[in-house]
Amino acid sequence: MKLSVLDQAPISRGSGPEETLENTLKLAQITEELGYTRYWVAEHHNTNGLASVSPEILMTRIASCTETIRVGSGGVLLPQYSPFKVAENFKLLEAMFPGRIDLGIGRSPGGSQDTRMALTDSIQKSMSEFPRQLSDLQGFLHNTLPKDHPFRLVKAAPRTATVPPMWVLGLSERGAANAAEQGTGFVFGHFISPAKGQAALKTYREKFQPSLNADKPQTIVCIFVVCANTEAEAEELALSQDKWLLNVGKGSDVKVPSVDEVKNKTFKPEELNEIRKNRERCVIGTPEQVKEELYRLSDVYQTDEFMIITNIHDFDAKIHSYKLLAEAFA
Repeated sequence: MKLSVLDQAPISRGSGPEETLENTLKLAQITEELGYTRYWVAEHHNTNGLASVSPEILMTRIASCTETIRVGSGGVLLPQYSPFKVAENFKLLEAMFPGRIDLGIGRSPGGSQDTRMALTDSIQKSMSEFPRQLSDLQGFLHNTLPKDHPFRLVKAAPRTATVPPMWVLGLSERGAANAAEQGTGFVFGHFISPAKGQAALKTYREKFQPSLNADKPQTIVCIFVVCANTEAEAEELALSQDKWLLNVGKGSDVKVPSVDEVKNKTFKPEELNEIRKNRERCVIGTPEQVKEELYRLSDVYQTDEFMIITNIHDFDAKIHSYKLLAEAFA
């Protein structure tokens, strides 16, 4: 079993973005020492609760302070950007950190309609263009655009000996099919929409077409995990993540609350029901309990790699969670 990290750089109540990003660097160094395979950072916009707005910039800093762990984007929101520019950004990263860069790509609009229009500088771009953009991106990376392509003579620089592998992030069979048809790796977001996982991964494997990017299907499943020495401690730590997810579901732009803040909160029946539903996106417990559940999900999804996201308030407890998990699978 391979373990990796997804970091949205969530800002805890009482902290600011500066401290949060310093913690991102610390967590990357620690998880590298613990043997994690990848460290990916997300892209979110128009938010006060998440500090990771530009994966390419944050990746450069992380790769500079680590030595072996793969560093990637989870993921660049391609519908808002030029495939050519994304290709050049990641070829430059590959030139600086050869063999360590992953290009994870998402189809998300990046936020509200106003946020998306700000990202595109008011240019109307159709989300249906995503498959074509994926194809163009792969063409720019590998210099394989077809002869009739309007930008065939435009070459993405620098001309590196290797290029970062592409991974498509998805929540459904549509996303899985996009990844399969382009021959990229596929990352399923169990931490967002677990119910569609089996069907999506089955579609990906059945429709996969070998490419210059990958000659066989490659999958990762991303999941919320909170691990502690005891089940009771894990449940308590997870309270901050429970409340944060509840707020996110309501469209609230908030920082991760402390456990004490959540304990002092009175929840409505419908909120408690939503928290229970959100727990389907998570694995919470002791190292043995988490390990058992991840192996069960490994059989369900037919994958050998999980990307772990832990959005709790206490940073030391977050480090301990990743440490316990690594030791359980050592």
